[in-house]
Amino acid sequence: MKPLKFFAAAVAAFGLSAAMTGAYGQTADPAAGYPNKPVRILLGFPPGQATDVLARAVAAELSKSFGQQFLVDNRPGAAGIIASQLAAKAEPDGYTLLATSSGPLAVNPALYSKLPYDVARDFVMVAGIGVVPYAVVVNASSPIKDIKGLVDYAKANPGKINYGSGGNGVTNHLATESFKMMAGINMVHVPYKGGPAAVSDLLGGQIDVMFETMAGTMSFIKNGRLRAIAVSSASRAVSIPEVPTISESGYPGFSAVPWVALAAPAKMPKAIVTKLNTEIKRILGTPEIRASFLALGTEPMVMTPEQLTEYVKTETAKWSEAVKVSGAKID
Repeated sequence: MKPLKFFAAAVAAFGLSAAMTGAYGQTADPAAGYPNKPVRILLGFPPGQATDVLARAVAAELSKSFGQQFLVDNRPGAAGIIASQLAAKAEPDGYTLLATSSGPLAVNPALYSKLPYDVARDFVMVAGIGVVPYAVVVNASSPIKDIKGLVDYAKANPGKINYGSGGNGVTNHLATESFKMMAGINMVHVPYKGGPAAVSDLLGGQIDVMFETMAGTMSFIKNGRLRAIAVSSASRAVSIPEVPTISESGYPGFSAVPWVALAAPAKMPKAIVTKLNTEIKRILGTPEIRASFLALGTEPMVMTPEQLTEYVKTETAKWSEAVKVSGAKID
């Protein structure tokens, strides 16, 4: 009798478990009820910078899609390290994400001898958001009209041109240093705490030139306060097709294009990664979002998590070379 009782109890327990994880609740699927509360998106840059603008656009659409708030939490400073470290240590439950860029993921590993996070170990790539070429911009009152004019002036006045960046070792600093090396010119670096502050001084005439994202400069280009003399991508930007690339302005092969993506703490369930990736790809494909991105000079970056993971590896190798060229190193 005892074996029969044990068998009956086992069957009952199995039936109850199947009911709980099957048709009644599907609790075995961690994405089934996700999200059921607000989701925090950490972001290591100030409001108004390209990463912030694009992340907020996607966050607003995710909020509509899932009926829960996706809230951007700006934690600027230390080239994105503060936000990245917080995300790396967060619970991998899908309720803390990281909106980030090529800087924290692909530049910092080469730039910093010690980082409080490891990209491969601490993060899973979720989805691409946008590719954000730089516009090389000067004040509208500047006598510099094109790349040739910039180089000629710099060679005639070594050390007298000041260029701004979002900070020492950030991608627009490295891109400008790479161009300086290729062109054989000397310009003085003026680092700021984020791109918006540098753009403000460029508008005020305190600095002479800047490599800055079109997301951060397009409104000033369109209203005539800034002049775009080139773009940093391999091909011309859809939003300002009349502006030549640096490559076709006498420096063939030059290309330096930052990007924005969404990552999450490692070990976040793959089902949640897939759910977010699928919805973000749908969002990026909508006419409204695509048009708003293009208006900012940004191309939607549609990738699977696996494609994004490989892309980050390739970009890390590329930006590592830029770090070497710049001579930048932070302990």
